[in-house]
Amino acid sequence: MVTNETKNSKSHLQSRLIRKLILTSVVIVASYWLFQSGNQIVRSATIFLAILSGLVFAHELAHFLTARLFKIKVEEFAIGMPPRLFTINKSGTNYSINMLPLGGYVKMEGEEADSSPDSFAAKSAWQRLIVLSSGGLTNLVLPIILFAIALIVPHEVAIGRAVVASTVPNGPADLAGVIAGDVIQSINDRDAVNLPEAARLVRIYSGSNIDLTIKREGEILTIPVKARRVIPAGQGPTGITITYQAGSINLEDGRPFTKEVSANPISAISDGFRLTQDTLLLTRNEILGWFGGNKPEFMGPVGIAKTTGDVATGAPTAQRAISPLLELAALLSINLGIVNLLPLPALDGGRILFVGIELIRGGRRVDPRKESLVHFFGFAAFILLIVLMTWKDISGILSG
Repeated sequence: MVTNETKNSKSHLQSRLIRKLILTSVVIVASYWLFQSGNQIVRSATIFLAILSGLVFAHELAHFLTARLFKIKVEEFAIGMPPRLFTINKSGTNYSINMLPLGGYVKMEGEEADSSPDSFAAKSAWQRLIVLSSGGLTNLVLPIILFAIALIVPHEVAIGRAVVASTVPNGPADLAGVIAGDVIQSINDRDAVNLPEAARLVRIYSGSNIDLTIKREGEILTIPVKARRVIPAGQGPTGITITYQAGSINLEDGRPFTKEVSANPISAISDGFRLTQDTLLLTRNEILGWFGGNKPEFMGPVGIAKTTGDVATGAPTAQRAISPLLELAALLSINLGIVNLLPLPALDGGRILFVGIELIRGGRRVDPRKESLVHFFGFAAFILLIVLMTWKDISGILSG
């Protein structure tokens, strides 16, 4: 028997669904119009949010799949943050798309307290550790694929090796005997094919002695040089400035000449792995440099969106922007993975820390109410940090 109350409830749900569909359509149409109209800010934001949504989806999908693997009941799989646009319920799980396209979450039953055999809290410590760490680890593995695709897609690379323009007096390179005019061939036996690659390789090996192979007056020399991790202001790790070889620069616009390249899929996978490893080394060197006196530099969502737009518009055509955008996505994924695995409250790493404390205490768990309070204040601090970084980004853009 269908009562008036049931009819009203059904009518109310239909009205809410219609309103959400209309709102979603308006947002999509407005965004598309602004994107097509050439608004640089909207284009940058759209591309950035598309990349971020993909990375978040991969992160949350890893949590979801590992939770289902251990038969943990997943109450909701959401992309974006509330308010909710629409949701579909399938097999007891709500699959939701939310309005704010920053982040996402997987809500599992009993995340704080053991409520049933299918709850998160009812599972063993090692199962919970796998579920909690799967998202961050996925973000650290995903760049291998992203870098590989970026290498396979036809893209432009600069032509012309790096040439030493000058050396800092009494700097590591000067003391080792490097002089202006030396053409950099390789660093630690890795081909420095152009100027960006030479600069990147030096920073990868900062904090150690590097074998700098150079060409001087037709002769090939290998010179050991100290690459500093703590870098004095205005200097590089080795104390040199570099420029492109003569004839490698377009005199009309000052940009280096380029050529189109594309890697084969087999070598691209191994190169993607190497690039991911290199990026992790760069991140490690950057963090260790902070403790030695290097000034940390952070960027919030607005700054990252602007960088995304610069990468997209810096390519001569939309097709040429695919490879650099994939590389940027790989870098963002690595940063997302590292940040999520840090032992900070409200993040995956913070929850992993509490499981670790539980293991140290012989299986005795921290009071769920105390843990929830720690995560609450951690989340509040995290939001405040994002607000401050966003303000810094906007101030920097407005000030040029």
